[in-house]
Amino acid sequence: MKKMMKKVVVILSMAMLVCGLAACGGDSAKNSDTITFGTNAEFPPFEFVASNGVIGQYDGIDMSIAKQIAEKNGMTAEIENMEFDSLLIALENGQIDAVIAGMTVTDERKEEADFSTPYYEATQVMIVKEDSDIKKASDMAGKRICVIQGYTGETCVNDMGYSYEAFKKGTEAVMELVNGKCDVVVIDSATAKKYVSDNEGLKIVEDPAAFEGEQYAIAVKKGNTELLDKINKVIEEMLADGTISDLAVKYSEAE
Repeated sequence: MKKMMKKVVVILSMAMLVCGLAACGGDSAKNSDTITFGTNAEFPPFEFVASNGVIGQYDGIDMSIAKQIAEKNGMTAEIENMEFDSLLIALENGQIDAVIAGMTVTDERKEEADFSTPYYEATQVMIVKEDSDIKKASDMAGKRICVIQGYTGETCVNDMGYSYEAFKKGTEAVMELVNGKCDVVVIDSATAKKYVSDNEGLKIVEDPAAFEGEQYAIAVKKGNTELLDKINKVIEEMLADGTISDLAVKYSEAE
């Protein structure tokens, strides 16, 4: 009886192992048909939450690009929304396949990830109230400055040696300005246009001498050349046929 019980246990164990392997194989096959993009959906017009987005509840320039990248490779795009500072960590840990979040290519970030062909060029600008006396970046000295945590604007202001307050969401920083709790918000140009159009009494101040141009690109885990090649092929097609330019106009002009 004991020998028979042992045989039953062995058979059941083997069956469970086979089922487990089959399940794993099924998940692997499913995952191979999906690209999971990490983003920070607080950066209009590039990524934001909408009632009817292009990928679930997520909409914007980047989301449209992500969807096309997946579809043109016969795959499905999925989105993981998280804090901006967590994106490259999640990429390294394998929680996501790629990052598309209006992410500026920098030498520091190149040490953490591989980047695609840049798909958008932007610069930092200052959002101020219409009656502000801030005309250039140096006028921010002694002012109450707001930035978004982890964004290039924070790096720029920090490098200038100014004190600032960092927020996790662009809307929070802009509301500080609207409510008179700060004097200036430093943020990417395309996003600044969206916030200014949505809030009366604000304007954009540019200072090309203080803020250099920057390039947005998609990040993948270092060494993932297979995925990077797939992404680059689609981005280069979208740049060549004007699709990305059309998306920039569409979302920047959207109310």
